[in-house]
Amino acid sequence: MEKIYDVIIIGGGPAGYTAALYAARSGLLTIVLERQCAGGQMILAEKIENYPGIEVINGVALANKMRFSAEKFGAETKITEVIKTELKGNIKKIYTDDSIFLGKTVIIACGACARKLGLENEEKLTGKGISYCANCDGRFYKGKTAVVAGGGASAVAEALFLSAICSEILLVYRGKKLKAEEIYIDMLKNKGNVFFMPNTEITEFIYDKAVTGIKIKNNINGIEKTLKCNAVFVSIGREPSSKIFADEIETDENGYIKAKEDTKTNVDGVFAAGDIRTKTVRQIVSAVSDGAVAIYAAKEYLNLKI
Repeated sequence: MEKIYDVIIIGGGPAGYTAALYAARSGLLTIVLERQCAGGQMILAEKIENYPGIEVINGVALANKMRFSAEKFGAETKITEVIKTELKGNIKKIYTDDSIFLGKTVIIACGACARKLGLENEEKLTGKGISYCANCDGRFYKGKTAVVAGGGASAVAEALFLSAICSEILLVYRGKKLKAEEIYIDMLKNKGNVFFMPNTEITEFIYDKAVTGIKIKNNINGIEKTLKCNAVFVSIGREPSSKIFADEIETDENGYIKAKEDTKTNVDGVFAAGDIRTKTVRQIVSAVSDGAVAIYAAKEYLNLKI
């Protein structure tokens, strides 16, 4: 007889392993399907200082703690890539590159990735001067020079946040104008340490052991320059990992799964937790919260007492 899980969790980040902890601790037969390793995007963080109860920890260490906590209560982990899903009906089918998993409920928690500039050595320097989250890493560059790459609302917000920490902010964006609310642009303009660089793109990272500068190019006149900096915060949007669910699960125009605070999707017995769902705050603590909420919703669906 084929094994039928009470809960299949797709994605082993903070939301996924919190869901696994709550599910397994409730006695539910639980498995986490993770493509690479525990932690998701969190493992890119060299230091995490905003997780309650922990003074400082790196992303890998926190991820391993989360996995251990869930597995201690019986949750299983399988490192495998999900390639196809059949989510409608009482028994859900999850196809991976080497198996088929059957489950009564599914928690989709495979997150969203920051869009990268696509430049050479970008991956290598992530956590060594390149960051995709000012709120996470900004304070490590207190009193230093930081570049913010991007011209949208999120880039403006990152620049505003960093302007109170760093000595100098260079806002580099490819367009002529910033695409953000005027009130926030005006706030940036009133900052004495923010310098605007429109019609400009980064072409190369300069580094030793960590980022020491960038090369830029003006898209109008073609002039190239080299600038010194200590950090580059890339803020050009995020890409949710939702494509394989698109035929069954409703998403918004940006690809995020439509799910409110109860994490319920348009398909009964399927829930979305963490960065993959529509929400305004995408932090480790908010993902953890989603994971717990998703299991309460799943237990309700399974008609179990909370």
